[in-house]
Amino acid sequence: MEFIAALQNRVTPWSDGLEPTDAELDAIEQELPLILAEVELLDAQIMTTDRMPSEVDERRIRRARRRLLAARRDLAAKASVAGVGA
Repeated sequence: MEFIAALQNRVTPWSDGLEPTDAELDAIEQELPLILAEVELLDAQIMTTDRMPSEVDERRIRRARRRLLAARRDLAAKASVAGVGA
């Protein structure tokens, strides 16, 4: 019997550079409100995949879309301010 674990180094060699850098972590932190808004919209849409959306579901989806648009707007504003100041 041949073990898969013995072959794993050949398939996916371990590298010391797998951890995110501080700059990447900062970028993720800045985009976190957008990521959370996207997840919220996706959750609201998933809830209605197997049934007709009720009025409450439609409100939840509209509210999630508005939050997503606001998060995109805020992130774009931050990027433009950072671009002007640079």
